[in-house]
Amino acid sequence: MDKMAQFHDKKYISLETNRKNGKAVRTPVWFIQEGEELFIRTDSDTGKAKRIRNSPKVRVALCNMRGTVKGDWVDGTARFVDDATMERIQGLLKKKYGLFYRLTGLLGRGKSKVVVIAVRI
Repeated sequence: MDKMAQFHDKKYISLETNRKNGKAVRTPVWFIQEGEELFIRTDSDTGKAKRIRNSPKVRVALCNMRGTVKGDWVDGTARFVDDATMERIQGLLKKKYGLFYRLTGLLGRGKSKVVVIAVRI
């Protein structure tokens, strides 16, 4: 089975990143799928962004909005995208998640900035 097929038309994935001590942290997130990559919007000062800066090794799996895993874990490598890609992905997220996505943008996090993480499977 194609590892990416399970993510088609789904709303949530669990993003597993690792602390410096090796302990895994799982976070349910919204995403956009394009080709062999999944794109996730977050703020620059979130734990997941900090952990990815320390180690790009991640795992992802389908989940529900509460983070209960509903699919198979898939290994991936994460990176932060450039500004042009970030703007394009934010537009796609707005289209996919509608009003709920727009409302999350109103919940600012102080001095942090928006970043988009690409996970290559």
